[in-house]
Amino acid sequence: MSAILLTLPILLPIVFGVLLTVCKQLGSGPRRVVTISALLLNAALVFAAYFGPASSLTVFRLGERLPVYLAADGMGGFFCALAAVMYLAAGLFSQKYMEHESDPGRFNSFFLITLGMLNGMGLAGNMITLYLFFEALTLLSVPLVMHTMTKEAVAASFKYLFYSIAGSSLALVGLFFVYNYGVSLEFTSGGVLDLGRLAGNENAMLIASMLAVVGLGAKAGMFPLHGWLPSAHPVAPSPASAILSGVITKAGVLCIIRFVFYLVGPEFLRGTWVQTTLLILALISIFMGSMLAYKEPLLKKRLAYSSISQVSYVLFGLFTLTAGGALGGLLHIVTHSIAKDALFLAAGALSFVTGKTAVADLRGVGRKMPVALWCFTLAAITLIGLPPTAGFLSKWNIAVGSLSADIGVFSWLGPAIIVLSALLTAGYLLPISISGFFPGEGNESFPGEGEVSFTGDRKAGALMLAPLIVLAALAILAGVIPKHLVSFFEGIVNAWF
Repeated sequence: MSAILLTLPILLPIVFGVLLTVCKQLGSGPRRVVTISALLLNAALVFAAYFGPASSLTVFRLGERLPVYLAADGMGGFFCALAAVMYLAAGLFSQKYMEHESDPGRFNSFFLITLGMLNGMGLAGNMITLYLFFEALTLLSVPLVMHTMTKEAVAASFKYLFYSIAGSSLALVGLFFVYNYGVSLEFTSGGVLDLGRLAGNENAMLIASMLAVVGLGAKAGMFPLHGWLPSAHPVAPSPASAILSGVITKAGVLCIIRFVFYLVGPEFLRGTWVQTTLLILALISIFMGSMLAYKEPLLKKRLAYSSISQVSYVLFGLFTLTAGGALGGLLHIVTHSIAKDALFLAAGALSFVTGKTAVADLRGVGRKMPVALWCFTLAAITLIGLPPTAGFLSKWNIAVGSLSADIGVFSWLGPAIIVLSALLTAGYLLPISISGFFPGEGNESFPGEGEVSFTGDRKAGALMLAPLIVLAALAILAGVIPKHLVSFFEGIVNAWF
């Protein structure tokens, strides 16, 4: 029974998603019950799979050394738990938000199915299984981007698909080489490379590793394969943007972690030109994303550029190939997922009520929507990294880990760019809150509490505001009470080194 339990977090969201597709005649009430029930059951099953008896399951074989294999470990358990929480928040929010969008049933269907794919990635016991779910996630998340079916949405979805397939093709090159020079593709802390078999072919393996990490970085929004993010987010519904940034970009990070720390091993890459190049790409992404976000007038596109920057904080910490930097990177996965989910959902609530998408049009919005804007503000200061939020904790560990690492100029350049990016983050997020609460003289956008909103009489109800409040609270609590989270990640990181 314990082995079969591993399949349930994958199968249940898919079954419920297909049910919503088949039963198109379901009204908003039954559809809401099905979706929320699936999300709650998923959270329970994830808990049962990872805290029950240790187990594994070979589903089928693609070849003698290529089993499609499920297993539970700490890294995968964390990823599934993260997805469960973020999807639950976005799913609750979407029930109200999608009432005024076309075909909410289709959205809920693919929303749940992609959750099943993400659980499959977390439960994957080897790289070929992870790769299969990774490819399926790409194909099944495309409908979330193109949901509105506008010309811009269709173009953005094809761009997302092209970048993702190009990235996964590069990653496949790395898998070929690991298969040839490794003892298996099963996840093993420290790596699986057979140094005897690899002797004389180290340079080829380094090139393949570089291609694989850059390819997997496409999903994480790492330069140079980052271009899909600012195109996809403005056209996707806000709940879709929340999971794209908060969870699906982390699918790319998970694949990079599995490849670097469980297949090739950090010792093989440490001190090589591959590590130097990856550190450069991560720092370019951090700075470039912050600068582009600072100049962007559209709110959701600004948050998309921000994701390029913030996810690369995670990658920079991991690419230091030190325990301290990796710990900070894992902590920042939590920070970014919580804060960016809250920011995108808050942006969706503001747009839902006001009909406005540009930052300049949101002056005075705090008078009508104080709860949503306060949640936006708390998520913003978390992303900036102000104490005592989770952002301060994760960025502190990344910076300290970098300074203690033997990575040459990057030891001090990384923390310097992190501080500069934090200032830019304050520059592109805090003015939204300041002008929202204190619009100044002469502002007539939101003259008083009795003013009818721009889109009629829409209001952000409890299903939209409750997830925002919970996420904003988590962003603070994760920084104030970090002990258990830090201890959990230390256990994972210590096994790598």
